[in-house]
Amino acid sequence: MISVQMTPVPRSAVVAYRDDGLLSRSMGLLVVGQLPPLFPALVGAFVTGVLLVMGVASVEDVAVFAPAAALLLAGAGSSHRHDGRLDWLVPPILRLTEYGFVASIGFARSVPPLLIMAVLGAMAFHHYDTVYRVRQHIYPPHWLALAGLGWDGRMLVVAAGGLLGAVTVDFWILAVYLWGLFLWESLTSWLAAPRRAEVAGAMEPG
Repeated sequence: MISVQMTPVPRSAVVAYRDDGLLSRSMGLLVVGQLPPLFPALVGAFVTGVLLVMGVASVEDVAVFAPAAALLLAGAGSSHRHDGRLDWLVPPILRLTEYGFVASIGFARSVPPLLIMAVLGAMAFHHYDTVYRVRQHIYPPHWLALAGLGWDGRMLVVAAGGLLGAVTVDFWILAVYLWGLFLWESLTSWLAAPRRAEVAGAMEPG
């Protein structure tokens, strides 16, 4: 059964834009929402960027996981309400770092550019779809970020492909899986969503 939520999320809508996976959410639970999200996201992004500039994306050992591990610092802020004045910056920081990492691994390992764009396109489609849904009060189901691996899971999968020397195969699997998942879930949810007039009528005090 397709379930479409038409009620406000219990926390700031910014949280819905983060696209956290299981690992990031688990790290957030450890600090029970007490850590403001912007600082760890900035630190994680900075360290990840430095590692990529140093050429970590092309190494053949476990060091390829270092950028993804560095950005996981941002996971500690995932359970915060994101109600600070600048907390809206956190999702763009996560997106920029994730896309940069995926692209760096792909180009460093000679993955076909069209395949790199296919993976990045699937992630961008999902993130744009999420933003538009939240604006329309049609919130993605809780399981979607987990099934889509979250930004943390996708980075770790790409890093694992780099460690195993199977980056191109890894990108093929991700492209097919992510496009299939995000397109199917988006299409079915939008088709199941009530029309705006019906929603407006349902929200009027009776």
